[in-house]
Amino acid sequence: MKSIHVKGNTYVLDLDLLYLPYYKIDEENIILLDTGYMRNHREKLITYFEENHLNVAGILCSHAHIDHVGNAAYFREKYGCPVAMTREEAGIVESVLSLKKFYANYAMNHARDHFGHMVVETDRMIEPDETEITFCGADFRILHTPGHSTGHITITTPDNVTYIGDALISYEIMESAKLPYAYILTQDIASKMKLYSLQSSQYVLAHKGIYPDVKDLITDNIYFYRNRAEEILSVITGPMTKEELLQEVALIMRIRIDSTFKYLVVERMLQCYVEYLLETGRIIQEVQNQSLKYIPMPKKQ
Repeated sequence: MKSIHVKGNTYVLDLDLLYLPYYKIDEENIILLDTGYMRNHREKLITYFEENHLNVAGILCSHAHIDHVGNAAYFREKYGCPVAMTREEAGIVESVLSLKKFYANYAMNHARDHFGHMVVETDRMIEPDETEITFCGADFRILHTPGHSTGHITITTPDNVTYIGDALISYEIMESAKLPYAYILTQDIASKMKLYSLQSSQYVLAHKGIYPDVKDLITDNIYFYRNRAEEILSVITGPMTKEELLQEVALIMRIRIDSTFKYLVVERMLQCYVEYLLETGRIIQEVQNQSLKYIPMPKKQ
C-alpha cells in the first residue's frame, strides 16, 4: 500500500479500488477521512500506521457505508480517538436495529452478520446547517451532499483539498459500473449539481482518483446516472413486477446473481432507479391481479 501526497498535510492511501485520505496534524497524529473495509483493509492500515509511527487522532466520515465506516469502531477503540459524522449517518450505525431499518430488505440476523461491525458511537455530530467544523484542532469545510446516502458530505481539508467521497465516481468506475448506487437518486443528482460551486485546488474521489478540476466529471456523472435510468425505463415496455424487472435488467446488463447476498445488493441498486422513475413521472405503479406492477407513462406528443 502506498501513500500519495496530495498537498500540504493532505495525503491519500491507495487501497485497491478505494482512496482513503488522511490529514497530518503533526508528524505523528493524523485524522482519517473514512476507514475502509474491515476484511480487506484493516490489517493493511494497521501495518501502515505502525511502520510509519502514525497515531489515528480522529476519524471524520463522509458517510456510513460499509467501505467507509468498516473500521471506525475498531480504530475508535484501538486509538481512543473520536469519530465525527453527520447526524443522519450516525443514526444509521448507532445499533444493529438501526442498520436493519436502513437495510430493510435484510433479515435481522443477516443485517447483524453482514453489517454489525459498522456499529459505532459518534462523538461529534455534524448538523445539517454546519459548513465549517474544527475537529482535533484542524479546520474543515463541509458541503452537505445527500443522495448517495442520507447524510453524505464532502470534506475540504485545511489545504483546500476536497474529499468528494462517493458524491462522484471516476471515469474508470463509469467504464465498469453496471448499476452505480444512490440511496435517493433525485437528491444525489441535485447534490452533484452543488459540487459545481466548489473551488478547491485538488479533489479526491473515494472510487477513485485525484483531479485538479471536476466540472466536466460532474456533468458526465449526471449524464451517466440519468442514462442508466433511461436504460432501465426502456426495459419496462408493459406492466412488470419488480422481480420481472430485476431479472430482465440482470440479463441485459449481464449481472450475475449467484447468491442471496448478491440478489439483495442488486435489488437495492435497482430500487433507486425505480424510485427515480416514479418521482420523475416516467412510470407509475399499480396493483394488477394482486401484484404490484410498474407501468411506463405514455410519451407526450
